[in-house]
Amino acid sequence: MRALVISGGGSKGAFAGGVAQYLIENRAHKYDIFIGTSTGSLLVSHLALKNVEKIKEVYTNVNQNSIFSLCPFKIKRKKGLETISINHVNVLKNLARGRKTFGESFNLKKLIKNTLSETEFNQLKASGKDVVITVSNLSLNQVEYKSIKDFDYEAFCEWVWISCNYTPFMSLVKKDGCEYADGGLGSMVPIEEAIKRGATHVDAIILQTEITHLNRMPSTNAFSLLTNMFAFMLDRIESQNIRIGKFVASNQKAIIDFYYTPTVLTTNALIFNKEKMTTWWQSGFKFAKYKNEEISPLETE
Repeated sequence: MRALVISGGGSKGAFAGGVAQYLIENRAHKYDIFIGTSTGSLLVSHLALKNVEKIKEVYTNVNQNSIFSLCPFKIKRKKGLETISINHVNVLKNLARGRKTFGESFNLKKLIKNTLSETEFNQLKASGKDVVITVSNLSLNQVEYKSIKDFDYEAFCEWVWISCNYTPFMSLVKKDGCEYADGGLGSMVPIEEAIKRGATHVDAIILQTEITHLNRMPSTNAFSLLTNMFAFMLDRIESQNIRIGKFVASNQKAIIDFYYTPTVLTTNALIFNKEKMTTWWQSGFKFAKYKNEEISPLETE
């Protein structure tokens, strides 16, 4: 069985889409299992349906308004660099409503349902492919994996949305008596779960460079400090997931093909820039092509 695993990474998901497009359309890889975390969860349903152009259109046209119903920060562009600062009005407005987060992402929930129709959901469910979404259960302090096989359309779309909610900047969701947030808070790269579900060959798209090439700029305000701290923690979680995945694969004699980003795409994946995301999609496609052309001669020896 072959699995496609896509890590979390916010706007960098556009790069993953390009990689996946090459693997599915040009390499004709047939996947039995699709597992996504956060931005990866947005991609996997459409990739399983082979609706590549449809999800590409979404990723290359999305912006802040597509995601946030109440954006907690302002974006400043200076000398080609993008930085964020707190949007005091929006944050205070949300807290005054009794919310527990700085911002809200209900527009993303609408986008998910507008993009994945109930007909497509039923088609995917009938296909027998296992499409799995990673979420973090903060109440029970555990990671949970939600398979399309176990839910109806409304519930599945909500789990996809929950997987993408990068708290405390996006919505915190209470469901089944528990508080849920972004799957990346517990499992950024769910390789282990793919192997547990029977995968013998995993294509893992990691939305980070293989070797650290990043020296973060000093924090300019409390908000940028918070995003830097979360980015640091998620990087550590990601590294741990990859090490565990390699260990489990070794024990189960499974094969993992890694697709890391060759360069640092952005230092803030909460900024959704249409032009950059269009470029990243193209870069992902070209990188996957280059990587596979490079290894093909070795595979034929």
